[in-house]
Amino acid sequence: MRMMLKFKVPVERGNKAFKDGSLASTIQSLIEDLKPEAAYFSPDEGERSGFMVFDMTDAAQIPKIAEPLFSNLHAEIEFRPVMNADDLKRGLGG
Repeated sequence: MRMMLKFKVPVERGNKAFKDGSLASTIQSLIEDLKPEAAYFSPDEGERSGFMVFDMTDAAQIPKIAEPLFSNLHAEIEFRPVMNADDLKRGLGG
């Protein structure tokens, strides 16, 4: 299932993680593991944030994805099932 991961890193923890290199290494590792079809990064409500769209084949992947973000970056995390335009078209029967 196509899934969107959104994460937000608190400013203080993000500053520390930036300085010690764990911000870059955690995100790079996540990209290598998920192989997202899209990945975007931006400030969101004043915090470092990222959005990745990837294929989740099993709900058991959630802890493996979430734990490094929680423990390394103290991130707030959301998972959402998403569709692209072709998925929506098929779902609407046309």
